[in-house]
Amino acid sequence: MDKKVAFIGTGYMGGVIIRAACKALDPQQIIVTDFLPAKAEELAAELGCRTAKNNEEAVRAADCVMLCVKPQVINGVLAEIAPVLTAGFDSGAPKTLCSIAAGIKISAIRQRLDRARYPVVRMMPNAPAFVGKGLMLLGCDDAVSQEEINDLKHLVSHCGAAEMLDERLFDQATATASCSPAFVYMLIEALADGGVAIGLSRADAQAFAARAVYGAAAMVLETGMHPGALKDMVCSPGGSTIAGVSSLEENGFRGALIDAVVASYQRNTELGGQ
Repeated sequence: MDKKVAFIGTGYMGGVIIRAACKALDPQQIIVTDFLPAKAEELAAELGCRTAKNNEEAVRAADCVMLCVKPQVINGVLAEIAPVLTAGFDSGAPKTLCSIAAGIKISAIRQRLDRARYPVVRMMPNAPAFVGKGLMLLGCDDAVSQEEINDLKHLVSHCGAAEMLDERLFDQATATASCSPAFVYMLIEALADGGVAIGLSRADAQAFAARAVYGAAAMVLETGMHPGALKDMVCSPGGSTIAGVSSLEENGFRGALIDAVVASYQRNTELGGQ
């Protein structure tokens, strides 16, 4: 991929993607900006990439623009960079525009640019991208070429897996894949607390719980078996595991997780209406 990429926003997820991009490309192809310039400069010094004095300058120098900003501020950023983007589009050299802002639809971004066929890619990473075990969801229409999609997959390849998804399912997938790691961290913390309560050291309890979750997830992915079937394999009649499963059911474990995913989805749709 012989293109320059501008990243607007160097927060947690922006920083994760920038670090992955600097492994996939020559860091000198990466330009970063942030509303706190010192933050962008610190990250650029660490990774060997470049900074720009403002968002317009970064976009002007790039072939692809990554909006790594919150949905609450994306409209202001788009207003700032729109003249550069639309000038390129009108001259026949559009810059691919990518957004990780939760809930913000491609149509809403195009409306801000006043260009109905602007090449926009909606993206959603998740926290495990930090260790290269994440899932990057990508959504677009035929205004984005297959070559551009391939370039983006290469750009984020060090984040983990990348999957194309119909944009109609993006808010649902964000809740299921991108919000849910927080729920899993809470699960691991609670399992570790339980281990400590029955006598394990904190370090051992946390490591044992994390490895159990990691291995259980790998079994689902690698065997293709239904999670319920895998659960049944572990539950011996009258055994300790089914006793724990029964306790979870009594306390509404599955219902609470379902409600959490639904609540996250509903918030995604609210963010899209801002």
